[in-house]
Amino acid sequence: MTRTQHWKPLTPETWNDFETLFGPRGACGGCWCMTWRLSRAEFKANEGAGNRQAMRALVDGGRQPGVLLYEDGRAVAWCAVAPREEYVRLGASKVWAPVDDKKVWSVSCFFIDKKARGRGISIEVLKAAVEFARSKGAEIVEGYPQELDEKLPPAFVWMGAMPTFQHAGFHEVARRSPKKPIMRSIVTRTGSQKQTSRPTTKKISG
Repeated sequence: MTRTQHWKPLTPETWNDFETLFGPRGACGGCWCMTWRLSRAEFKANEGAGNRQAMRALVDGGRQPGVLLYEDGRAVAWCAVAPREEYVRLGASKVWAPVDDKKVWSVSCFFIDKKARGRGISIEVLKAAVEFARSKGAEIVEGYPQELDEKLPPAFVWMGAMPTFQHAGFHEVARRSPKKPIMRSIVTRTGSQKQTSRPTTKKISG
């Protein structure tokens, strides 16, 4: 079976696709991908509708906080990526504290449609996130996956699994917790990926 695949950034024009993908629970527990953008207290106070409104306000204000991956015209995956400084709670973390003083973009969250799981979609949406970050001037994209000893439910692996990042060309640069590496992709202007903010389309089999 051949599927046509492309990506788009989250904008007011793609908001309905994002909302449909996340469903009434806002992906998981009313998160709406606001976990890292708010303090713990703010996040809990906003849980559900408040977090949705906060994400919508970001998008309506001109932010593009991540990318959607489409298959045959339907959004099947999400990857949040933005300059690290936009993620308030990353700045408060000892495990994910800055490695150095370089400017980085951070991959903070994945969400994959249930029907699309188990066939490498997380790798493809991560590659799309890197391409998007590059188009915005990023030279380093950083991720904070888990190194798993056993398979866990997707809700527990929302920051990604280490093999996903390895397959997308990331390399470990630091580790302050046994199962939580910090990984980076160097995406300089001379890199091999196409430098464009426009959606790219390709056909995949599966």
